[in-house]
Amino acid sequence: MKWLLDSYRVNNAEQLITPALLIYPKIVDNNIRATLAMLGNNPDRWRPHIKTAKLGAIVRRMIDQGIRNFKCSTTLELLTACQVNASDVLVAFAVTGANARRVVEIAGAYPKTRISVLVESSAQAALWRGTGIGVFIDVNSGMNRTGMDQTHAEAITALASEIGPAFRGLHWYDGHIKAPHAAEQDQRAYAGYDRLMGIVAALETAGIGVGEVITSGTPATPYGVSYSGFTGGKFIHRVSPGTVVYNDTSSLQQLPDAGYAPAVVVLATVISHPLPQQITCDAGHKSVSVDSGVPNCAVIGHAGFNPLKPSEEHLPIEAAGTTLPAIGEKLYLIPRHVCPTVNNFDQALMIVDGEIVSTEPVTARGHENPLTLTAV
Repeated sequence: MKWLLDSYRVNNAEQLITPALLIYPKIVDNNIRATLAMLGNNPDRWRPHIKTAKLGAIVRRMIDQGIRNFKCSTTLELLTACQVNASDVLVAFAVTGANARRVVEIAGAYPKTRISVLVESSAQAALWRGTGIGVFIDVNSGMNRTGMDQTHAEAITALASEIGPAFRGLHWYDGHIKAPHAAEQDQRAYAGYDRLMGIVAALETAGIGVGEVITSGTPATPYGVSYSGFTGGKFIHRVSPGTVVYNDTSSLQQLPDAGYAPAVVVLATVISHPLPQQITCDAGHKSVSVDSGVPNCAVIGHAGFNPLKPSEEHLPIEAAGTTLPAIGEKLYLIPRHVCPTVNNFDQALMIVDGEIVSTEPVTARGHENPLTLTAV
């Protein structure tokens, strides 16, 4: 993947303390438009997960383009979405105890935002009875992370009946389907969606309306969009990719023809020439996440550079067969996994045409103070 360095270069970058998180709003807007184009320019079919966007300022840009429905995992992400007037937010993470009470508290503070949660058991469903919180049933898509057994339609139907009027629909996260769009992957994804539609049919046969079916993170989005069973039904189907707002080297490989570009880079500084064909910069794994493996990033404008295993603050880069950048020179790094990378920073610099136009807080970074709950 080749990206023009001039498109990302920041004027007077030498004045910036590094590592720094840079966000390019024009590219963000383009990525949002590219996703909407994939959805027939219907923003109602997108429920993006904001674990990637993280910034209230970016969620607001999504709302400005007509997106009204969101997903999140933490109470801080929920609070961020509510603060920018999101219409509908699903907490797509099983919460209990104080976490559940905090969700109810936030819902009370922001009554204009419709808030829902995921459950997979009667005990979890009981937590939300009488709260006014909507409830989706989480179905295990085969990823085996959370959710009810997809082969137990009767049990899912019984739980939906128990939930009653608060039941909003089904959640199916097929995050284990990561290969590029291909015939064998189509079949694998569609076979899962066929089973999901069997659950929908069982619910409808029992007289239980399914308002919404949610599928497809970033890699599986093409399958969710192209599956014919999700159109023409009584329910609304929404996909939920979040990474595509910024993109990273992984999503750009998974969706190469979608019109996406990286909207987030980490600005780093060369700090050492430890070997004749190796440099080190100041963006270790406390800056650029390494959870998806090594190399954990790509260096814009240096296709031959090979990032090696980082330590906490240091990122060594093999640079064989090329002139080494001088100590003090800036590097622009595209993360391999942008979501936890954004989470590494307190502030982001918004860059337009090479200029810093604002500094925005990464409002949903980390988690809320454990003592946030009013009752504590």
